[in-house]
Amino acid sequence: MSTYQTEEEQVEAIKKWWKENGKSVIGGIVLGFAIIGGWQGWQGYQQNQGESASIVYDNMRQAVQLANFDKALEEGKRLIGEYDGTAYASFAALGLAKLAYERGEKSVARNHLRYVAEQAADPALRDIARLRLGALLLDMNELPLLGDLLSKPSEPAFAGEFAALRGDLELARGNRDAARSAYQDALAKGVADEALLRMKLIDVGGVPEAS
Repeated sequence: MSTYQTEEEQVEAIKKWWKENGKSVIGGIVLGFAIIGGWQGWQGYQQNQGESASIVYDNMRQAVQLANFDKALEEGKRLIGEYDGTAYASFAALGLAKLAYERGEKSVARNHLRYVAEQAADPALRDIARLRLGALLLDMNELPLLGDLLSKPSEPAFAGEFAALRGDLELARGNRDAARSAYQDALAKGVADEALLRMKLIDVGGVPEAS
């Protein structure tokens, strides 16, 4: 049985409800379209940013290939300054770190790698930067900073690489037993350069298992 006894009562109830709630309904519809429009506008902005950043990054890569390092630095800094938050800014910073290291500017390279390790949206990019930063810190003999870096968790896909880097740190500290354990852990988890890792393990008295 209907809540209302007659059709007239139903019409009057609808009119009353609309009078009380109509403005909020219209407001909700308008707000909904505004949100949709805003989201579409944001997507368009992001697409334009990505396309523009891609062009600048290509310019940077071409400059590197032509050994025009001043131009490469200019385009790389532009990417970081104007397109911060995009993957291209992270790629540029990694490239600038490599250029800086090759020029003997290790502190500059360290700063670029820290930027990616802390700011990149992609966890994989952050870990790649952390691994490169760790190798650089080892090269610079900044062992306490490397210890701090290795104390933070990583993505599972990079667990072996970080374990190998931990072994390098322990070896630099003179802890051969700890280094051997870390290298064995790295070998079990998997690394890109397994042959090199096996050599390191043998150097600290380990016996690699047959692969």
